Amino acid sequence: MFETRVFEGISQTMPESDKTSDRIVEAAGEVFADRGFEQATVRDICQQAGANLAAINYYFGDKQKLYVEAVKRAHQWKMQQAEMPDWPGDTSPDEMLAGFILTMVRRMKLGDRDKWQNRLMLREMMRSNGACAELVKDSIRPQFDILTTILRQLLPESCAEERLHLTAFSIVGQCLFYHIADPVIRKLVDEDEYDSQSSEKIAEHITRFTLASLRADSSAATTSCRTNSKSRKG
Repeated sequence: MFETRVFEGISQTMPESDKTSDRIVEAAGEVFADRGFEQATVRDICQQAGANLAAINYYFGDKQKLYVEAVKRAHQWKMQQAEMPDWPGDTSPDEMLAGFILTMVRRMKLGDRDKWQNRLMLREMMRSNGACAELVKDSIRPQFDILTTILRQLLPESCAEERLHLTAFSIVGQCLFYHIADPVIRKLVDEDEYDSQSSEKIAEHITRFTLASLRADSSAATTSCRTNSKSRKG
Protein backbone atom coordinates (compact mmCIF):
# COMPACT_ATOMS: atom_id res chain seq x y z
CA MET A 1 0.00 0.00 0.00
CA PHE A 2 1.21 3.50 -0.83
CA GLU A 3 0.05 7.01 -0.05
CA THR A 4 0.59 9.99 -2.33
CA ARG A 5 1.54 13.27 -0.68
CA VAL A 6 1.95 16.64 -2.36
CA PHE A 7 4.64 19.03 -1.10
CA GLU A 8 4.64 22.46 -2.78
CA GLY A 9 3.45 21.06 -6.06
CA ILE A 10 5.69 17.96 -6.00
CA SER A 11 3.88 14.67 -5.76
CA GLN A 12 5.63 12.06 -3.62
CA THR A 13 4.54 8.49 -3.02
CA MET A 14 5.41 6.95 0.30
CA PRO A 15 4.84 3.44 1.69
CA GLU A 16 1.79 2.86 3.87
CA SER A 17 4.17 1.81 6.68
CA ASP A 18 5.71 5.30 6.72
CA LYS A 19 2.24 6.81 6.86
CA THR A 20 1.36 4.62 9.86
CA SER A 21 4.57 5.37 11.76
CA ASP A 22 4.08 9.12 11.18
CA ARG A 23 0.51 8.89 12.50
CA ILE A 24 1.76 7.10 15.60
CA VAL A 25 4.43 9.73 16.29
CA GLU A 26 1.91 12.55 15.85
CA ALA A 27 -0.57 10.85 18.17
CA ALA A 28 2.17 10.03 20.69
CA GLY A 29 3.37 13.61 20.66
CA GLU A 30 -0.10 14.86 21.51
CA VAL A 31 -0.64 12.30 24.27
CA PHE A 32 2.84 12.71 25.81
CA ALA A 33 2.51 16.51 25.70
CA ASP A 34 -0.89 16.39 27.43
CA ARG A 35 -0.27 13.68 30.03
CA GLY A 36 3.46 13.20 30.38
CA PHE A 37 5.40 9.99 29.78
CA GLU A 38 4.20 8.11 32.87
CA GLN A 39 0.48 8.79 32.40
CA ALA A 40 0.44 8.20 28.64
CA THR A 41 -0.61 4.71 27.62
CA VAL A 42 0.19 2.71 24.51
CA ARG A 43 -3.52 1.95 24.13
CA ASP A 44 -4.46 5.65 24.07
CA ILE A 45 -1.71 6.44 21.56
CA CYS A 46 -2.71 3.64 19.20
CA GLN A 47 -6.39 4.51 19.50
CA GLN A 48 -5.69 8.14 18.60
CA ALA A 49 -3.44 7.07 15.70
CA GLY A 50 -5.93 4.52 14.44
CA ALA A 51 -3.26 1.84 14.67
CA ASN A 52 -3.05 -1.71 16.01
CA LEU A 53 -1.71 -2.13 19.57
CA ALA A 54 1.26 -4.08 18.21
CA ALA A 55 2.24 -1.21 15.90
CA ILE A 56 4.37 0.62 18.48
CA ASN A 57 6.57 -2.41 19.10
CA TYR A 58 6.74 -3.09 15.37
CA TYR A 59 7.82 0.42 14.33
CA PHE A 60 9.63 1.75 17.42
CA GLY A 61 10.43 -1.11 19.78
CA ASP A 62 8.66 0.16 22.90
CA LYS A 63 6.99 3.15 24.52
CA GLN A 64 10.31 4.69 25.64
CA LYS A 65 11.77 4.66 22.14
CA LEU A 66 8.56 6.13 20.76
CA TYR A 67 8.81 8.93 23.31
CA VAL A 68 12.40 9.69 22.28
CA GLU A 69 11.34 9.77 18.63
CA ALA A 70 8.45 12.14 19.41
CA VAL A 71 10.78 14.53 21.28
CA LYS A 72 13.28 14.42 18.40
CA ARG A 73 10.52 15.23 15.90
CA ALA A 74 9.35 18.08 18.13
CA HIS A 75 12.84 19.55 18.25
CA GLN A 76 13.28 19.18 14.49
CA TRP A 77 10.03 21.07 14.02
CA LYS A 78 11.33 23.93 16.17
CA MET A 79 14.62 24.00 14.26
CA GLN A 80 12.69 24.24 10.99
CA GLN A 81 10.94 27.41 12.20
CA ALA A 82 14.20 29.23 11.43
CA GLU A 83 17.37 27.92 9.80
CA MET A 84 20.79 28.94 11.12
CA PRO A 85 22.47 31.47 8.77
CA ASP A 86 25.15 30.32 6.35
CA TRP A 87 27.75 32.99 7.11
CA PRO A 88 30.33 34.07 4.49
CA GLY A 89 33.96 33.69 5.56
CA ASP A 90 34.41 37.43 6.19
CA THR A 91 31.42 37.76 8.55
CA SER A 92 32.39 39.54 11.77
CA PRO A 93 31.84 37.85 15.17
CA ASP A 94 29.35 40.60 16.06
CA GLU A 95 27.25 39.82 12.97
CA MET A 96 27.46 36.09 13.59
CA LEU A 97 26.28 36.54 17.18
CA ALA A 98 23.41 38.73 15.97
CA GLY A 99 22.40 36.09 13.42
CA PHE A 100 22.59 33.27 15.96
CA ILE A 101 20.47 35.16 18.49
CA LEU A 102 17.87 36.13 15.87
CA THR A 103 17.58 32.49 14.81
CA MET A 104 17.12 31.38 18.42
CA VAL A 105 14.46 34.02 19.10
CA ARG A 106 12.60 33.15 15.91
CA ARG A 107 12.55 29.48 16.90
CA MET A 108 11.10 30.49 20.26
CA LYS A 109 8.58 33.01 18.92
CA LEU A 110 7.40 31.45 15.66
CA GLY A 111 4.81 28.71 15.55
CA ASP A 112 1.75 28.12 17.69
CA ARG A 113 2.94 27.76 21.29
CA ASP A 114 0.02 25.38 21.94
CA LYS A 115 1.22 22.85 19.35
CA TRP A 116 2.22 19.54 20.88
CA GLN A 117 5.81 20.05 19.76
CA ASN A 118 6.20 23.13 21.96
CA ARG A 119 4.42 21.57 24.92
CA LEU A 120 6.38 18.32 24.72
CA MET A 121 9.73 20.11 24.51
CA LEU A 122 8.90 22.13 27.61
CA ARG A 123 7.95 18.95 29.47
CA GLU A 124 11.20 17.23 28.51
CA MET A 125 13.33 20.24 29.46
CA MET A 126 11.65 20.53 32.86
CA ARG A 127 11.65 16.82 33.65
CA SER A 128 13.60 14.61 31.31
CA ASN A 129 12.26 11.15 30.56
CA GLY A 130 15.26 9.85 28.69
CA ALA A 131 15.19 11.86 25.47
CA CYS A 132 17.44 14.69 26.63
CA ALA A 133 20.75 12.81 26.28
CA GLU A 134 20.11 11.84 22.65
CA LEU A 135 18.73 15.27 21.85
CA VAL A 136 21.83 16.99 23.22
CA LYS A 137 24.18 14.68 21.32
CA ASP A 138 22.37 14.83 17.99
CA SER A 139 21.11 18.41 17.85
CA ILE A 140 21.63 20.72 20.82
CA ARG A 141 25.38 20.14 21.16
CA PRO A 142 26.12 21.17 17.54
CA GLN A 143 24.12 24.38 18.06
CA PHE A 144 25.91 25.07 21.34
CA ASP A 145 29.27 24.53 19.62
CA ILE A 146 28.36 27.16 17.03
CA LEU A 147 27.60 29.66 19.78
CA THR A 148 30.76 28.97 21.76
CA THR A 149 32.86 29.22 18.59
CA ILE A 150 31.42 32.70 18.01
CA LEU A 151 31.98 33.70 21.63
CA ARG A 152 35.62 32.58 21.56
CA GLN A 153 36.19 35.34 19.03
CA LEU A 154 34.57 37.93 21.29
CA LEU A 155 36.02 36.91 24.67
CA PRO A 156 39.68 37.31 25.71
CA GLU A 157 42.00 34.49 24.65
CA SER A 158 42.65 33.73 28.32
CA CYS A 159 38.92 33.20 28.96
CA ALA A 160 38.31 30.09 31.07
CA GLU A 161 36.05 27.35 29.70
CA GLU A 162 33.57 27.86 32.54
CA ARG A 163 33.18 31.55 31.73
CA LEU A 164 32.65 30.70 28.07
CA HIS A 165 29.89 28.27 28.97
CA LEU A 166 28.22 30.66 31.42
CA THR A 167 28.16 33.37 28.77
CA ALA A 168 26.58 30.97 26.26
CA PHE A 169 23.96 29.84 28.81
CA SER A 170 23.13 33.48 29.57
CA ILE A 171 22.44 34.19 25.90
CA VAL A 172 20.29 31.08 25.45
CA GLY A 173 18.43 31.90 28.67
CA GLN A 174 17.51 35.36 27.39
CA CYS A 175 16.10 33.86 24.20
CA LEU A 176 14.16 31.16 26.06
CA PHE A 177 12.63 33.72 28.41
CA TYR A 178 10.41 35.19 25.71
CA HIS A 179 8.90 31.77 25.03
CA ILE A 180 8.56 30.36 28.54
CA ALA A 181 7.39 33.60 30.16
CA ASP A 182 5.09 34.73 27.33
CA PRO A 183 1.87 34.53 29.43
CA VAL A 184 3.54 36.66 32.13
CA ILE A 185 4.92 39.19 29.64
CA ARG A 186 1.40 39.65 28.23
CA LYS A 187 0.22 40.75 31.68
CA LEU A 188 3.23 42.96 32.48
CA VAL A 189 3.04 45.24 29.43
CA ASP A 190 0.16 46.77 27.52
CA GLU A 191 -1.14 45.25 24.29
CA ASP A 192 0.58 47.76 21.98
CA GLU A 193 3.97 47.17 23.57
CA TYR A 194 3.53 43.39 23.45
CA ASP A 195 2.50 43.46 19.79
CA SER A 196 5.54 45.60 18.94
CA GLN A 197 7.96 43.01 20.35
CA SER A 198 8.93 41.39 17.07
CA SER A 199 11.59 38.70 16.88
CA GLU A 200 13.92 41.22 15.23
CA LYS A 201 13.44 43.81 17.99
CA ILE A 202 13.96 41.27 20.79
CA ALA A 203 17.03 39.77 19.09
CA GLU A 204 18.54 43.23 18.52
CA HIS A 205 18.08 44.04 22.22
CA ILE A 206 19.66 40.78 23.41
CA THR A 207 22.58 41.21 20.98
CA ARG A 208 23.22 44.82 21.98
CA PHE A 209 22.93 43.97 25.68
CA THR A 210 25.29 40.99 25.35
CA LEU A 211 27.94 42.79 23.27
CA ALA A 212 27.94 45.78 25.64
CA SER A 213 28.43 43.43 28.59
CA LEU A 214 31.25 41.50 26.88
CA ARG A 215 33.08 44.70 25.94
CA ALA A 216 32.70 46.20 29.39
CA ASP A 217 33.96 42.98 30.96
CA SER A 218 36.93 42.78 28.58
CA SER A 219 37.78 46.43 29.22
CA ALA A 220 37.68 45.86 32.98
CA ALA A 221 39.90 42.80 32.64
CA THR A 222 42.43 44.74 30.53
CA THR A 223 42.52 47.57 33.08
CA SER A 224 43.00 45.07 35.90
CA CYS A 225 45.89 43.41 34.06
CA ARG A 226 47.61 46.78 33.50
CA THR A 227 47.16 47.72 37.15
CA ASN A 228 48.60 44.41 38.33
CA SER A 229 51.53 44.79 35.92
CA LYS A 230 52.35 48.26 37.25
CA SER A 231 52.11 47.00 40.83
CA ARG A 232 54.60 44.22 40.13
CA LYS A 233 57.00 46.67 38.49
CA GLY A 234 56.72 49.04 41.43
